[in-house]
Amino acid sequence: MTTIRNLPARLVLPLAVLALAVFAGCGSDNLGGSDNSDVTVAKASGKPSGELKVSNWPLYIDKETIPAYEKESGVKVDYLEEINSYDEYFGKLQPQLAQGESGGRSLLVATDWLAKKMYDLGYLQRLDKDALAPAFSHLSPNVKAPSSDPNWDFSIPWQGGMTGLIVNKAEAPDIESISDLFDPKYKGKVEVLAEMRETLSLIMKSQGIDPETASTDQWLDAVDKLKEELDSGQIRRIAGSDYAGDLASGNVVAVMGWAADAIQLTADNPDLEWVMPEEGCLAWWDDWVVPVGAPNPTAAYDWINYTYEPKNQARISAWTSATTPVAGVKKILKKTSPEQADNPLIFPTAAYTKKCSSVVSPPGDEEQQKKVEDAWVAATNG
Repeated sequence: MTTIRNLPARLVLPLAVLALAVFAGCGSDNLGGSDNSDVTVAKASGKPSGELKVSNWPLYIDKETIPAYEKESGVKVDYLEEINSYDEYFGKLQPQLAQGESGGRSLLVATDWLAKKMYDLGYLQRLDKDALAPAFSHLSPNVKAPSSDPNWDFSIPWQGGMTGLIVNKAEAPDIESISDLFDPKYKGKVEVLAEMRETLSLIMKSQGIDPETASTDQWLDAVDKLKEELDSGQIRRIAGSDYAGDLASGNVVAVMGWAADAIQLTADNPDLEWVMPEEGCLAWWDDWVVPVGAPNPTAAYDWINYTYEPKNQARISAWTSATTPVAGVKKILKKTSPEQADNPLIFPTAAYTKKCSSVVSPPGDEEQQKKVEDAWVAATNG
């Protein structure tokens, strides 16, 4: 039986790592822009102290970092592992954020599209870059800022990932593309993700469409394609993290899945293999952001600076198997975890991900986006 050991819940729960040069330009979002010139900066003040309430996915950090930081800084960390999906999480926080309150949280994790959406709604503050100077000094020069935040005004990377295919090569040796999932000989033996932006983006890529520039009609066409494959029984089901169990049991031979999952799954079952789709993968960031009403931004920045120290980031990255934005980590892992240091899923090259796209929201205003969201719900709940 396949077990998921030490995998971050961000990678094994429904919903959707930032690579290095590989993801240059990734993270753009086509949400409608807004004038945020009057957004406040969450300024640091004095020495870090008090309590820091952090909001993140479960199992998205090793067991040593928090107590080590508390001992070194004197800051008490209230680490909330409260994110099960970004859509659900945003719905939970939005009423508070709309009132300028954060529920005591000083730091949140949000993926690129959600960070952009929250910023445009006025729910995030700009970062105090002077306070984050140590972290930015360790940011790999190969990491390019996303077009949704080209100057790192309101976000800084935490960890990142890739979405592509996980395939049982003993049962389906010829699956190399998203289009291959729709081959009739694999009817009822494939699964797609319960993440609208990721599944529809991969379908569009299989149709030769760049999801970053796709129109509303092209997103809706992708929903139609998904519904067609669901109705025919070609797709067994819409899956979350439990696709791992279906791969292990033989219920499916291929899934849309996350690279960090593949690292563990292939270790447990050598027949399973990560496949970079011929059309290219999806690349995404999970970012630190400071919400409106954050009570202790000083400690938040100190925490980010601490986790950006290469020795600390190496410990975190070794545990999550996610791609790190911090320079110098690979050199450390060469000594402490050489297998991970040489893994192209953790340290992919620019050539490897040259066809990869960002995870973006549907285009247009709120009404246009709702058309796609409603169509997705109708197709997947039908």
